[in-house]
Formats: sequence, structure tokens, C-alpha cells
Amino acid sequence: MVLALTAGSFFAIPAFAEEHWDIQYRYRQTDSSLTLNDLVFPDEKHGVACGFVTDRKDKDRPVALLTSDGGTNWTETQLKETCLSMFFLPDGSGWMVTDTGIWTTEETGRTWIKQKTSPANLLRVWFLDRQHGYAAGRQKKVFETKDAGVTWTPLTVADNAPGDPLYTTFGDIAFGGSNGIISGWNIPPRRGGPDWMEPDRAQADKQVPHVAILLETKTGGEKWIAANTSLFGQITRTSLSQRNTGLGLVEFKDQFDYPSEVYRIDLTTGSNELAFRAKDRAITDIRLFSDSQRALLVGYETSGPVYRSPIPGKLKVLTSDDLVKWTEMPVDYRAVAHSALIAGPDSKNVWIATDTGMILKLVQ
Repeated sequence: MVLALTAGSFFAIPAFAEEHWDIQYRYRQTDSSLTLNDLVFPDEKHGVACGFVTDRKDKDRPVALLTSDGGTNWTETQLKETCLSMFFLPDGSGWMVTDTGIWTTEETGRTWIKQKTSPANLLRVWFLDRQHGYAAGRQKKVFETKDAGVTWTPLTVADNAPGDPLYTTFGDIAFGGSNGIISGWNIPPRRGGPDWMEPDRAQADKQVPHVAILLETKTGGEKWIAANTSLFGQITRTSLSQRNTGLGLVEFKDQFDYPSEVYRIDLTTGSNELAFRAKDRAITDIRLFSDSQRALLVGYETSGPVYRSPIPGKLKVLTSDDLVKWTEMPVDYRAVAHSALIAGPDSKNVWIATDTGMILKLVQ
């Protein structure tokens, strides 16, 4: 499967009054801010959000938010380390990734225990069941466990990826049935100073492609193959359904032609086509659902060529049932973000978390 740069997409904004997104939780402290790094809902009642609170002295405090009533009420709890991402099974067992390793819970996030043998420098985990899982992260590291994390074995196919391990990152894992993709990138450092010191070079460098890396399985992890291609952006998210269909998100730097592009993937043939892009919509997460043909995109409204502005943009959510025509959904006007992500066990019970400390729910 190769994510190629192609043209063509349809974008519609009709009235969509039956469904909308309401803010369920909003961090309201005036002397600090909350950044949410991840959100999971293993079922329609239990949810866990994680991130950190930053006080007026720029000191960070790791926290989690828990709900057992579908997000009507949220309880803040303290974490010992800042959570980067989480993964949960429907039975409430979960895993949390931090800079130093992996933590586990059997109580939907109420208590966490650190795995003694877990590797560091990880970004994502995904478990097919309680015993069998994968972990991926920085320095070209991908691991597999078949004993619930007691031991982690390097996935040797990752060694075939091109580039120096120091500059190679695997940033996402996704499965849909027996299909799985672990995606990453290799971006060597550039010579010279930052962009603002060398604007001419920065303008030229924005057109330089990087190596995108994909590790793929069609056998539930029994066999993996590695592929790579040149892209101008980074494949930051993938979402796979059990209908042999997937979505891939490519994000770009400031001043590129578009802030992001979303591709629909045929997992049977490996072919892909452009599904969505817009100059004023920076997509940050994508989601397919196993119980329906619905797809969701979430991101924010951009203004001008600086897509990663310090000022958050208005939250934008789009839905589609054919991955061709996209309908923009009504969102609470107060919702803003630099980044947002989607969580939920099915297409009718869905939530969105923002890096600005908000959690929104899809209201039927």
C-alpha cells in the first residue's frame, strides 16, 4: 500500500440538524491549562482522557479524567508520568504509554501499574487480545508481545526500513480484522538554523519529500512486510475497518499547498485514492467504524499559510458514508483546538478530545 499524491475530492456542507457535537467537559481554571493527549471509550459508559495540566510557572502535572456515565461527569485523578497515548480492550483492560515505558490497568484507568520489562521511547501500543500486542515508537523501534507484556520482542521487519534509526519514528498502529498497519517516517536533520533565520531555504525545503514507512500484515501479525515511499508530509494516523477499507492521514508543514490530506485505502489491492483535502481544514484524526460505513474526520479551521499557529482554530468535524462526499457537522461554537482526536466504541457513541482541554460528544 502506497499513499500517493493524487487529485480529486468532493466536499459538501449541507444542513445536518439531526446530529451535532456538544461540549461535555471544559477545563475552566484561569491560572492553568489542560492539554489532552489521548481519549478512549472502551464502551458507551466508561471513558479515560489523559494529558497534563500546566500552571502559570510552566510546570506540568500529569493527570487523567475518568467517567463512568458516558461523559456526563468527569473525575480528575493524578498520574505518576505523563501519558502519551492509551489503548483499551472492551473488557476495560488497558495500556498507557509514557516516555519511560508502558503502564497497565484492569479497572478502566482507576489504577495503573507499570510493566517492569517494557521498552522506553514508545509512542503507541495496540493489543489484539490480552496476551498479543504491539508497541512502536522512536529510533525505529517496534516490538511484539505474546504474554501480556511480560516480554517484548523486537519486530525484525522494522529493521528493513530505510534510514538511520536515530531519525526514524513509528508513530501509529492500526488493525482492522486480520489487516494491520504500523506507519512511520524517516526525517534526517537539516543543516543550518531554524526556518525563521533562513526563510529562503525554509521555503525551498518545504518541497523536499521524506521517506514514509509502512509495515503491513494481512494475517493478524503472523507475517509482516515492509514498504516505503517518498512523501512531502508524514503519515500520522491510519484507521482500518473489517470491510478491507482504510483511511490514511498525511499532515504537512506550514506553507505547503494543503495542511493535510486523507486517503481511502483498498486493503485488498493496496491501492489508494485521495478522499479529502481543503486549504482551510487541518485534519488531525480519522476514524472508521466496524458497526457501520460511517467515517469521521476531525481537525480545525486554518487561516492563511501558517497552519500550526499558536492561536487555536475552530473545531471542525466531517462525516461520510462513502468516503467520497463529506458533510460538515455542527459543532459547539466555543470548541477550538490545535489538534483533536476521535474516540468511541461504535458509530453512535463517539467523543472528541482537544489539546485545549475540551471533550465533546456526538448528540443524536
